[in-house]
Amino acid sequence: MKKTEILHINHSNPNATIVGDLTQYQNLPKNYLDCFICTFTLNFIDEYQKAIAGIHSMLKTNGVALITVAGLIQISRYDYERWGDYHRFTDMGIQKDFNRVFGEANVMVQAYGNVLTAIAELQGISAEELKPEELSYQDNDYQVVIAIKAIKR
Repeated sequence: MKKTEILHINHSNPNATIVGDLTQYQNLPKNYLDCFICTFTLNFIDEYQKAIAGIHSMLKTNGVALITVAGLIQISRYDYERWGDYHRFTDMGIQKDFNRVFGEANVMVQAYGNVLTAIAELQGISAEELKPEELSYQDNDYQVVIAIKAIKR
């Protein structure tokens, strides 16, 4: 049986099927999800380490968390004014944070970006305006997007 859940911090999202705070995960379903997808959210959670523990708590054994976080980007004024825009990450830092909760052998981290994609992001240039080879070139000194795959064992 396939089922999709949507987690939101409050009732302002009418599509939310789970309402709660990842940092106060004691109130969230435990050992419940096979997969947790979380894109560009941890940047906006002050106590993001607790949110990582909350993700771990919600996953079943062998469940997978697929997470992205922002590295080099501008402030999101929308989020800044509503709940805060607290963090920018590096692959090294987020790897350590996920390792503490999921275990080193269960976490894979990959950074994406280069100087051109960093400039494009800051200038509002879309991915469609860049050539595929410009997008795919990796330069670990310009981490625009960082992807994490973590498995609960």
